[in-house]
Order: sequence, then C-alpha cells, then structure tokens
Amino acid sequence: MSAQLISILVLVVIFALATTRSINMGALAFAGAFLVGTLAGGLDTDGIFAGFPGDIFVVLVGVTYLFAIARANGTTDWLVAAAVRLVGGRIALIPWVMFVVTGALTAIGAVSPAACAIVAPIALGFAARYKISPLLMGAMVVHGAQGGGFSPISVYGSIVNGIVERNHIAGSPVVLFFASLGMNLAIAGVLFVVLGGTKLRRRQLVTAGAGGVEADEEPLPHEQRIPLDGPKIVTLTGLVALVVGTLVFDLDPGLTAITVAVLLSVAWPKTSRSAVSEITWPTVLLICGVLTYVAVLKEIGTIDYVGNAVTTVGIPLLAALLLCYIGGVVSAFASSVGLMGALIPLAVPFLAQGTIGPVGMIAALAVSATMVDVSPFSTNGALVLANAKDVDRDKFFKQLLVYGALVVAVVPLIAWLVFVVPNWG
Repeated sequence: MSAQLISILVLVVIFALATTRSINMGALAFAGAFLVGTLAGGLDTDGIFAGFPGDIFVVLVGVTYLFAIARANGTTDWLVAAAVRLVGGRIALIPWVMFVVTGALTAIGAVSPAACAIVAPIALGFAARYKISPLLMGAMVVHGAQGGGFSPISVYGSIVNGIVERNHIAGSPVVLFFASLGMNLAIAGVLFVVLGGTKLRRRQLVTAGAGGVEADEEPLPHEQRIPLDGPKIVTLTGLVALVVGTLVFDLDPGLTAITVAVLLSVAWPKTSRSAVSEITWPTVLLICGVLTYVAVLKEIGTIDYVGNAVTTVGIPLLAALLLCYIGGVVSAFASSVGLMGALIPLAVPFLAQGTIGPVGMIAALAVSATMVDVSPFSTNGALVLANAKDVDRDKFFKQLLVYGALVVAVVPLIAWLVFVVPNWG
C-alpha cells in the first residue's frame, strides 16, 4: 500500500476516533503526523515540525486570550446587555438581537463555540420566558455565530485565509466574510418566518427598570444594567484598535491581539489573571494538530494524489459539488475548522486547473463546512440542546437532528450554485 493511501486511511481513523471516542482531533492528528511521516513518508522530526502553523497558533492564542480578558472584566456581558436593551420592548426583535450579538462576538475574535456558550443560555432563557420557539432561538444563535465567524480578524477567517495564503490560492477575505454572513442571514430570515417569528410582532414587553419585561413578571437577571467602567472602556477601545490595526494597517491579528491583551493585563492584573487558563487550548491543539498533519500529507504527496483523483470526475462543476457535500456531511459529525484545514488543501490541485474560480470555491467550502453546526452532534448544536429550558429534550433533539439534516442536504447545493457556478475569482 502506498504512503498516500496509508495517510488517507489514517485521516479517516482520526475523524472516526474524534467523533466516536471524544478524543481531541488535534492530538490524534499530531500522533498521525508522527507515525505517517516517519513510518510511511520517510520524514524526520524536522520535516514534521516544518508543517507546524506558527502564525495560526499565534492568532488562536492571541485572539482567545484577549476575548477571555473581555469576558473576565465583564465587557462581553455589557455588550450583550446593551444589545438586549435595544429591543425597546419588542419581543420579535429578541431573536435578531441574539443573532447580531453572537455574530459580533465571533467577528471580533471569539471562537464560535465560545460565543454560543455565552449567548445560548441567555437566548434559550428568553425563549422559555416569552414562549419563543427554542429551535428558532437556538438556530439564530448558531447562524449568528457562523455569520460573523469569517471576518478577517476572526479565528475562523484568520485560519481559512492563512490556509489559502499558505497554499498560494487566490482568495478574498472580504468575499469569504460576506459569503458566510449572507448565507447565514438568509437562512435566519427563512427560519424567522417559518418558526413563527412574525407572530411575535403582536406581543410587547413593558419597560421595567433596567430591562423590558411583561407587566406581571420580574426582570430577568441578564436584563440588569451593567455599568461601563474603566476596564470595559479600555477593552472596547482595544477591540476597536484590533479591528482598525488589522483592516487598515494590515497588522498581524494574532500579534496585535496579544499586545492588547498584555496591556490590559498590566493595567488590571487581578481580573486578567485567569485569562491565560481560559484560552481555548483544545481548539489550539485541534487546529495546530490538523494543519500539521495536512502539511505531512502535502509533503508526502497525498494532497496532489487526492486532488488529481477529484479531477478524474471529468466534470469540474460536479467535482466541486462533491467537495462541498463532503465538507457538509463530515462537518456535521466532526470539527468544522479541523475539516476545513484538511479540505481546502485537498482542493488545491483541483483549483490549479483553472476551470473553477478559487474565491467562490473557498467560500462555498467554508459555508458548507460551517452552516451545518446546528446539528446536535456538533459543539454549537449540543450547546443549544443543553441550554434549552422547559422542553421535551428528546423531541427537541429530533428537531435539531431533522433541521441539521436539511441543512446538510440543501446548503452545499445552494453554496455551489451561488459561489461556484458563477465562477468567482
């Protein structure tokens, strides 16, 4: 058996073990990189470590470090509370507030599961209190997270754009961001109508103190006014500086985020002390491990082997659709980011033919691999299921499962039609 086939089988085993045994895929990938690289690929240790994504490591650590500080000093709580007050007593706007808040959190650097973990309990609490469909509210949270998840300074966006740059593919961070935002916004609008969001317009909250509540109810704890003190003001300024520095001055998002986080830690060491331990180390391990394994695959020729196999389909558009569905189906049961780390490089030889626009193809792959995260088997979907209140949990699980299956069946096709068929890029 060739080294290429062995590496593919090991990759399948990695995904299977990560899905069925709850083992971090990155740890499995590091082990796979070592075993495949040395035993099948003839690489030494230096050759394996050459594929370690140092720049992406810094992005992951820097951005999540800064976000952990923002959470520790109450800045994220203030942002959520401020957004909730904007509904002005209109229940119908609450699902959209949750969509926007979650999207804003991922857009400025929160990893998608972290943003969902913050907003999902609040959103599902509102759903139970005001008789809003929990499926609607949960889906708005997940799609909001994915809608903002590919901004140029976000974790997902930085990872995908880094992979694109490393593989010398013509990409567009702006197109990637708006492609994901547009698709998630569109599906959120459909869900809002189908799941009874328009009927909420007839219901109104009555202002009571710091938050809006129904006349015969007490204010929810999350609606209480949170003071905007010095640490929060400086943190918000730092987040703005991160956005401006990255987008206007082309500064590295990881190094910029770490610099802002360090300055905040120096100024307020007490509230920032626990931030390092709250960096999403499992995600760091996941991404770095998968990308290191992919680098080994590239070094031993597996990427070219699989890419050439895809091209043998004969019809480029059909091959592109196949890749989108692979991304959607596998991602529903595994890590979206880890999958993109493996899937995008597999498309490189296919894109090298020049028959498919790389910008549209990357956007379609990213959308196909992330919009399915509403599945109850994904982290985001599981967070929604875990935080649902006053529901039949088995019934709600089935609802999420059916909705996730519909997304898997439909979204890759729509992404292919919208981004690949017009031949963007």
